[in-house]
Amino acid sequence: MEIVGYARVSSAGQSLDVQLEKLASAGCSKVFKEKRSGRQAENRSELLACLEFVREGDVLVISRLDRMARSVLDLAKISDRLKQKGVCLKVLDQGLDTTTSEGRLMFSLLGAFAEFEADIRRERQIDGVALAQKKGIKFGRKKALNETQIARIRHMRKEDGFSIEQLTERFSVSRSSVYRALSQVIDA
Repeated sequence: MEIVGYARVSSAGQSLDVQLEKLASAGCSKVFKEKRSGRQAENRSELLACLEFVREGDVLVISRLDRMARSVLDLAKISDRLKQKGVCLKVLDQGLDTTTSEGRLMFSLLGAFAEFEADIRRERQIDGVALAQKKGIKFGRKKALNETQIARIRHMRKEDGFSIEQLTERFSVSRSSVYRALSQVIDA
């Protein structure tokens, strides 16, 4: 039996120190660590390596449930994989231990709450973007051409017979930008 730890933070600017200290105190002989977003387990190479490494009888230790999974679906997949391998899970901050039926129940409930919290965070972000757009803040890439340039492209194409290639060179834009400008003017 081996006690294996897993630690994760979402971005490179964050520190793993607190988690690593907790995992060391829990007696972890090996710790997998990474700095990646936790949205999907398939995108976290160290988590996958950790799940591959653990064997029957091992205990996987994490500091908090949201360090391992951010959705109930993700949590269920990881939980099933651990169960099939005969590996127990301990979550230090929530006091969970999947060797007991109560621990398994709490594990499932906390996973649902973690997903709920992530959904709320996403909704707040969407609301913030909508409010910013309402205030006139533009998102995305700046347009390649302004209205004057669009009118000039249309005139040069129709009246002066410029080719698409000539227009792309003259305005330093792509062919699709020229075609978009021509269709915008026609649609307007």
